Amino acid sequence: MACSSPSPAGETEWPASFGYGRSATPAEISAKDIDVRPDGKGLPAGEGTVAAGKVIYAAKCAACHGKTGVEGPFDKLVAPPITKDAEGGRERKAIGNYWPYASTLYDYINRAMPFNQPGSLSADEVYSVTAYLLFANRIIGADAVLNRKSLPLVVMPAHERFVTDDRRGGREIK
Repeated sequence: MACSSPSPAGETEWPASFGYGRSATPAEISAKDIDVRPDGKGLPAGEGTVAAGKVIYAAKCAACHGKTGVEGPFDKLVAPPITKDAEGGRERKAIGNYWPYASTLYDYINRAMPFNQPGSLSADEVYSVTAYLLFANRIIGADAVLNRKSLPLVVMPAHERFVTDDRRGGREIK
């Protein structure tokens, strides 16, 4: 199907449909709609513990991030509230001193980890790894159980360092 000639305004008028593809089904949309907001909206059912998370972390995360989250070849995940990188005098950003919301940690692990199989962890496994990492960063206790109700209540040490973008007057993104 060819497009029509340019309109008087100089813009090309496109057809309503090119005849390719189909509309996504509600089930297909639901499978991809996995984002989690800072307030916890979008968190799934399930729960996890620090103890279970330590086992999962050792099996699926330690190869990239190190046995304790500090010695791996990729991003360091554990750091005291404020640390300076020994090699450059810069603050080393990690979960414990940079992430503003615990729900963002869940969201990232759920969508992007482990690196070689992103999205392969169950909700319980993601809650457990999240619990272990929050514990390793001294944010929650060893007996904490995380789920869709308790995770949004975790207050991250860096929360106050982030400023909400409340600008008005321009185009808003929803």
